[in-house]
Amino acid sequence: MMSIPRLRPNRIIGSLFALAFVFLLVLRLGVFQKDEVTDRTDRPLDVQTRMDRETWMNIYQQGQKIGYSHRQFSKTVGGYRVLESVFMRVNTMGMAQDIRFKTEGNLRPDLGLSSFDFELQSSLFHFKAHGVLDGKILTLSTGTPGSEQRIDLPLEKEVHLPVGMLEALNAKNLKSGESRTFHVFDPATTAERSVKVVVLSEETISVMGRQEKARKVSVDFMGAPQFAWIGRDGTVLKEEGSLGIKLEQVAKEEALSKLAISPGADLTEIASIPVNQVIRNVDHLQELKLRLEGIDSADLFLHGGRQSLQDGVLTIHRESILNSLSGGSGKRVFTGGKTYLESTPFIQADHPEIQGKLKDIVSPDDPDLLKAKKLVMWVKKSIRKKPVLSVPNALETLQNRVGDCNEHAVLLAALARAAGIPADIETGLVYQKGRFYYHAWNVLYLGRWITADSVMGQFPADVSHVRFARGTEQQIDLIRIIGRLRLEILSVDGQ
Repeated sequence: MMSIPRLRPNRIIGSLFALAFVFLLVLRLGVFQKDEVTDRTDRPLDVQTRMDRETWMNIYQQGQKIGYSHRQFSKTVGGYRVLESVFMRVNTMGMAQDIRFKTEGNLRPDLGLSSFDFELQSSLFHFKAHGVLDGKILTLSTGTPGSEQRIDLPLEKEVHLPVGMLEALNAKNLKSGESRTFHVFDPATTAERSVKVVVLSEETISVMGRQEKARKVSVDFMGAPQFAWIGRDGTVLKEEGSLGIKLEQVAKEEALSKLAISPGADLTEIASIPVNQVIRNVDHLQELKLRLEGIDSADLFLHGGRQSLQDGVLTIHRESILNSLSGGSGKRVFTGGKTYLESTPFIQADHPEIQGKLKDIVSPDDPDLLKAKKLVMWVKKSIRKKPVLSVPNALETLQNRVGDCNEHAVLLAALARAAGIPADIETGLVYQKGRFYYHAWNVLYLGRWITADSVMGQFPADVSHVRFARGTEQQIDLIRIIGRLRLEILSVDGQ
């Protein structure tokens, strides 16, 4: 097999980790909804929590200002309205990018969700989501202007938005050791997860030059620790969490000042994982063994297919495509009844532009294996490799012809599904020059699942691709391991 040149880290890693970072930040900014406790109908929120309020906060990364947030909460005729706008300048792969996101939520009189609008905008991409909750059905419209898609999501529990949660936890109604659990819905991934908030203690902190008594609370999202200090009137005064991120309440003038913000530390470097030895000729390796430490593997997709996990040791074998199916694929149904041929809000396999481009790349008479090879190489050659901070979607990537690993993965998935080849997205790590970096790639079903990395032009992908999750909704599961995972290379076969 011809050796494929390794790309620099800034050519492969992008929004995968940065979006997880943004999601953690949004959670740190809070979720404004009622809490799930058995006596919630008997415990009204303090009157201060229901007052109109406006708060400005600076956002710092490792002590350096990288942005600000603006929050508003007000009474309406039908309940309440919460609005939050955030601006940040984020450094990923050595490039500073401005990112803005805004969330507006309309709440019922009991603070339950009625509807929301979410918008994220970066230098190249623009994503919007609108949701309306009717009973246990959330009707979600997502996408870019002119290409919106609508889906109905059945919900088992009442969901909450990542905006304003901590302000609902009025200090006068909480005692040390008391906890609340929220069921959070993320518009960017259409994923639902639980967040647990625990009151820790009362402390005196300095806020805008004055001393304030505040309740310190912990916010636990999938094991990622975050903390907030809530004033006696329910206002969030300070927040901090992983990756050196802090928020502090400031005056409006201070928040809006110094907008020429220099970028903070590179997020991809902060999140990367060093290892104990250099791997050479990784393209030719047949097997890689790693010891995983510091994480709970129970909720991760580590075992199965090319990977096997036993006693904390992960073994990854290189696949062979020689025995893969080379004829027509037809419609295959997999576990849970999912076909992996469906069009989704982010993988628009049935869109005319996706279908039209497919006809330019492959012939209807091509066997599936040849179609897959053509699609992998076309995406590699046609999409300019650049870090992007947005919600990846295939149609927008096809139109803009630019993106990082996530954009490559959603586009290849859409083209493969349009060609009748079941496809999905895997997320995890890939090796680069002594470190592992967060990354996304694809799996294509050709009689069995085969990995494909269109950023690096690899089919199958090399054994340094360490899978932790499969599926777009499961990408957020990487938050479980960021900052905690330790890797040790035990052996390599073929070096």
